[in-house]
Parts: sequence; structure tokens; C-alpha cells
Amino acid sequence: MVKFTVDELRALMEKPTNIRNMTVIAHVDHGKTTLTDSLIFKAGITSSRGARHMDTRPDEQERGITIKSTAISMYFKVSDEDVKAIEQKTDGPEFLINLIDSPGHVDFSSEVTAALRVTDGALVVVDTIEGVCVQTETVLRQALSERIRPVLVVNKVDRALLELKISKEELYTSFVRTIENVNVVIATYYDPALGDVQVSPDRGTVAFASGMQGWGFTLAQFAARYSRKFGIDKDKMVRRLWGDNFFNPATKRWSTKGTDADGRPLERSFNFLVLDPIFKIFDAVMSTNKEGIGQILDKLDITLDAAARALEGKELLKAIMRKFLPAGDALLDMIVVHLPSPVVAQRYRVETLYEGPADDESALGIRACDPAGPLVLFVSKMVPAVERGRFYAFGRVFSGTVRAGQSVRIQGARYVPGRKDDLYVKTIQRTVLMMGRTVDTLVDCPAGNIVGLVGIDEFVLKSATLTTSPTAHNIRVMQFSVAPVVEVAVEVANRADLPKLVEGLKRLVTMDSVAQTRISESGEHVVAAAGELHLEVVLKDLGSLAGVPIKVSPPIVPYRESVSAPSARPALAKSQNKHNRLYAAALPLGDALTSAIEAGSITAHDDLKLRARVLADEHGWDVAEARKIWAFGPDTSGPNVLVDATKGVQYMNEIKDSCVAGLQWATKSGVLAEEPMRGVRLNLVDVVLHPDAIHRGGGQIIQTTRRVIHAASLLAQPVLHEPMFLVEIQCPGSAVGGVYSCLSTRRAQVFSEEQRVGAPVFTIKAYVPVSESFGLSAALRQATGGQAFPQCMFDHWAAVPGSPLEAGSKAADIVTKIRTRKGLSPGIPPLENYLDRL
Repeated sequence: MVKFTVDELRALMEKPTNIRNMTVIAHVDHGKTTLTDSLIFKAGITSSRGARHMDTRPDEQERGITIKSTAISMYFKVSDEDVKAIEQKTDGPEFLINLIDSPGHVDFSSEVTAALRVTDGALVVVDTIEGVCVQTETVLRQALSERIRPVLVVNKVDRALLELKISKEELYTSFVRTIENVNVVIATYYDPALGDVQVSPDRGTVAFASGMQGWGFTLAQFAARYSRKFGIDKDKMVRRLWGDNFFNPATKRWSTKGTDADGRPLERSFNFLVLDPIFKIFDAVMSTNKEGIGQILDKLDITLDAAARALEGKELLKAIMRKFLPAGDALLDMIVVHLPSPVVAQRYRVETLYEGPADDESALGIRACDPAGPLVLFVSKMVPAVERGRFYAFGRVFSGTVRAGQSVRIQGARYVPGRKDDLYVKTIQRTVLMMGRTVDTLVDCPAGNIVGLVGIDEFVLKSATLTTSPTAHNIRVMQFSVAPVVEVAVEVANRADLPKLVEGLKRLVTMDSVAQTRISESGEHVVAAAGELHLEVVLKDLGSLAGVPIKVSPPIVPYRESVSAPSARPALAKSQNKHNRLYAAALPLGDALTSAIEAGSITAHDDLKLRARVLADEHGWDVAEARKIWAFGPDTSGPNVLVDATKGVQYMNEIKDSCVAGLQWATKSGVLAEEPMRGVRLNLVDVVLHPDAIHRGGGQIIQTTRRVIHAASLLAQPVLHEPMFLVEIQCPGSAVGGVYSCLSTRRAQVFSEEQRVGAPVFTIKAYVPVSESFGLSAALRQATGGQAFPQCMFDHWAAVPGSPLEAGSKAADIVTKIRTRKGLSPGIPPLENYLDRL
């Protein structure tokens, strides 16, 4: 064990070639935090293994799952042999590893995104038995989209030996399948700039481990041992330890065939040279006959102290395996040799990170990871400080050096170069090093490092770009894979505490990347979260941030209003003074285009001609109409568009702003239940305007635009869209029946059921409406005797069965409930309220 000082870490910060910034990512319960403990133990930060050192919150320790991503910096000195194996440039054997342990639960995916943005490598952890799950794929996709290089740890190998008791060949086959599944995901999101990042044990990018028992290995470790014994070059030995390579002990020869000259079967080299010693240790320790243990320990040069020799069963097994194959060594080996330094990573990451021109001073500073360049620092999240109500701005220095007392430009997500909106110039009070449960003060922090900042929390909402260059553009805003689709209304028990609640809500939005708060039309404070567990955590945080008792309403699910067919005829609405007429038609925007707008790949800020070309080529639009998109709504960026489809009408430019304002109003609260609209294209097909400008002002046009949009929507077979969760349930075969009976009561559509080869585990995938998902975990546990565990993640919006205009249909019932909750008349307003006649 090594113990290090902050001064040693600070000295290493000056050597960006010897820094590794990495995030540990995985599905929930695949063993990230426990595995991370092995590295923390090796670094000498904690004296006990398995202490879940990175779980810093009381609720994380109670639940045994990670909720917030936590960073820690560690100093390691590696062997000269490891230094030689590193292909990228390095400066000596001492390394600084900035590690972030991220959550695996899908509700906290935003924490993974925030962690990946500030790191360059990812340690992907996969459970040997459960394999690649839905969240493994999600976080791996996020990593590759951020140009993060992955390495893989196949974890919980001990379970395969102790619980499933599978043979060596079955275990090898299971490993091969898991690695193939990870590589399929990597190949799907291939990025030429990142190059080939597929993982393989013989390349040294896969480790096998048991986080709980604290042991693990890479093929390089076994190859080093055997290369000395056989006198073979280590690199050649590594390649022979994986795949269809067989060793014949009788002739001492290698072969790629599974049989010898006489047709007798040969054992695979991986099974014979790598798995065999491990199986023998497990058999000797867990069998009733303990005599063979001493011989095995002598053969493997393992010496145990008196305390370890007195242990029995799994505890003795842990002690032996930790001596034989310490997990910390295997992980450190892989991280240092195969993950990129900031100097290497920022060269290919700059294009996806920086929004400005590729040749301005900030871009050049980022590309070179230059500590003397202009400061460019991205704050990816806000971390609560010990002082109540204060936050550390947690981020990565991509260029320049950040120091205490420095004056910086804080550019928020809405900042546009050259303007003053969302821009503050403030002084940083302190810079700190995030060390898991504690922080250490730094004087300054150069490019390539992860840092915490004190004193700017009032000016940063969720994330921001900090810079000293007046010409700097922003670092790109993060795209989250989860959406806030579960809402509750919150209020205080005592009206006098309302200001404290408002203050608590403000801090909550700062602290949580996905949580949103708003005031509803009825004046209630609404909190939105990504799922049931996220909501529970958010409300707990809100209670402690506000410091007052809070009352919470039952969960509310947001819906969206849309149309399923073109309007039967153009709708007409006359202005209040009867001098202006607007004719409009509504039609579906199409799923592909709606998703593209929601994903941000088509926006209101795009170049007009380029956007029109994309709409024509990929979505079948007429180019002339595509160039006449007036606006997106609601909030100028939503998935509804207003198109000027008129021909030869005068004064259209004069009423454009009023029509756009009407679109924002109408799409923010639709006609069915005043829910936002989604996936609707609105064509202004004809307009009759009064020749005198005073009679066609905003007062006349805005309200008329709203009415004509509502009328056109009612004429276009309106539908209600509800959010759908993709639910992945893992359970043994005996519990499958219980899962199906539970799902059948919740309008679920099961679309996949697979058994994991070599394990009695079934994976069932289904779409479940968010409104039906409350209490699903508890219901599944009850139906299966606690054997089924669901993961819910927002997947898409789907039409509610039936027409909202048909009494008695499911959609009509939901519309009535929403309208009643909002204090509106229960019935949808008739078409005559919006449609005028000539």
C-alpha cells in the first residue's frame, strides 16, 4: 500500500502524459463501487477493502447502490515493465489517476453523462452471469458518443464457480460471449476519429475479476509468469493464452487444433494455464479435504500470515486469491497501459467538445492540452458542499490553468458569443481536489485535470463553460439519455415556509442535472424526475435543501397532444375585429423528424438551406416549403413546426412574429387537455389581411393563430401521446410466469424474452406506460418471491389507444382526468369554439 500527499498529486498534474481521467460505468449491481475499492485500497486511501468508499451519501450506504457520481484522485507508481508496454508518450513511472465512480441505475444516467464528459477513458464492468444488460449498452453508447476509450472488466467470476459450478470450457464460452456482446455495441457506434476500440483479452483490454473477493487478472499477468517458465516472449505468450490455442503437456508443443496426433482431446490453453490454478484453489478451499491447500500455495509461491491461515471457507478463499491475483494490480495495469492521457485524448475529442472554430485560440489550447493557453474549463455538475446550501462546481480543465482569485467568464448553456445573455464575470474563491468523501485545497490546477471550484455556485445552473478568453465559444451542452417524465406537486405544510421551499427548489435544479421544477397554471410547484427512484431521491434532497416539512401529491405523468392524419379541411379563424382571416391545416410531422428535433440534430438555429436539404432528402419535404419554416414550438425548440405555405399574400413578414407567438402559446397548451403538443406540422395555407397595419397588430393576430391551430388540430384526428418506459427484467426461469402475470395487468407489450446461454437467467424486455409503472418493482417482487428485478428507462412516446373525442375510450378517460386535475371543464371544448365560418 502507498500513501501519498496532495503535494505529490499536484506535482503530477504538471505531467499531463502521466494523467489518466476515467469513469467506471456499468449496469446496476454489476459491482462498480466494490471493484473501485480495490484500487482505492491499493492507493492506500482506505485500509479496509469492500468499504464502499465511494458511496458518500447515507442513502447510498443504506440502499447499497450509487446515486451520485463521485470523483477521487490517486497516485500510483508502476513497474518499469508496465512503462515499457505503454505505447503513448509518458514521463516516468508515477501516475495520477482521476477516477469517477458512476451510478448504474438508469434513473441516474445523467450522472454518468456528466462524469463521461470530463474523462477520457471508461472502465466498463459486466456481470459474468447477467452479461450485457440494457443499461450497459446505454452507458457504453454514451461513452462512445463522447469519444471515450473503453476497457472491460468481466466481474463476479466467483459466482460462476461457487453458485453455478460451471466447467472451465463453459466459463470460457461465457467470457467469449460477453466480450462479443460488448464489441457488438462498440462496433454499432464506430467513430473513425476514435479508431478501433474493440476489447480483447489478448490485447490487454479485458480483465476478469471478483470485486467482492478483491481479486482479478489480465492475461498479461499470467503471460509474464509463464514467459519466464517456458522461455517464450511475453507478447507471444499473451496471444497463445486466448482463443483456439491448445498446449500438449506430453510433447510440450502448441497447437491450434483441439486434438493431438492420436485424436485425443487437448485442453484449451486459457483453461489449462489460466483457469486451472483458480479452479484448483476454489476446489481445495471449498472441499472438505483441506490437505491439498498447502501444496497449491507452495506451487504458486503464496505465503499467508497466521491470521489468514486461521480463516475458513470463503474468507480463506478471499485471502488466498487476493495474495495470488490482487484486483488492484490488474485494474491499474489496464488503466495505465490502455487508457489515453489528456494529451492524446484531447486531440480527437476537441471536435465533439468545442462549439467554436477549430483554429481559434481556445480550440488550439484544448487540442494541445496547454496549461499556458487561455482557460477553458467545463463544469459538468454541481456537488453539494459541507456548508448547507453551497456547491462545488465540478469540472475539467481542458486548456489553461485555473487558480484561486482568478477572474473568469462564466458562460451558461444559452450564451451566444458576442452577446451578454447568460454571461457573468466572477472571481473564483478557491480551487479544490475532489477526494471522494472529502476535499483538499489546491493553489491552482493545470489543463488535463479534474477540479472543484468554490464561490461561483450562484452563477452556474447545472453546467457552464468557464474561460478567460473573450472570443471563446462554449463547450457543447450534454445530451442526456433520460427525460423527466414523472412529476409531483409539492407544497409546504406551513404557508410561512414557502420562501424556504422556493429557495430549496432553486438549489435542487442546480444540483440535479435532469430534475426540473416549474409553477403550474394552478400555481402549484411541480418537480419532474426521470423515474420512481430518481423522484424519491430528488424529494429527499429537496427536503434537506429547504429544511422544512414538505407535502407531496401523487405522481403526475406528463402527456403530449398530437394528430394522426392531415386535417380534413383547412381551418378558418377570424381576428377579433373580423378584418383578418387565417386558414391553417395540421398534419403529423412523422416519428423520424420528431425524434430528430427532440434529439437536437435539427434545430431552429441551423442554416436555412442546409436544413431544407436534410428535410427534403431524409424526410420527403418539398424544398420550397422546407425553406419557409417560420418557427419551432413550444419554447422555440419543440417538436412542432409552423410553415408559411401561402402563395402571393402581402404583409406576411409583418405578421410573422405574431404568428410565431401564437404558435408558442398553442403548442405549449394544446386543445385537448392543455398539455404540450408534439409531432405536429402546421401549415398556414392562406391569409387575408386588412390593408391598414393598425388593424393587423399582435393583439389581433396572436389569439387568432392560437385558435386556428386548435381548430386545425381538432380536424386532424387528434391523439394523446403517453411516455413509455423500456423495462428490462432479469429473473430465473421459475419466475417468468409471475413476471408475465404482473405485466399483463399494466398494459405492457413484451417484445423480447431471452435466456442467457450457460446461466439459468432470463431477460424479458417490454414497453410499459409510465402511468402504469408506479409500484412495478414491488409488484414484481411480490409476484416472483423477490426474484425479478426491473430496470425502467424512458424510451419513446406512444399514442394512447382510442380517440380522445370518443366518449368511453382510454384516451378520453385520461383527458377527462387531466382536465379535472387542472380545474378545467371535464369535456374537450367543441370545434365551434375555435372554427369560424365565412
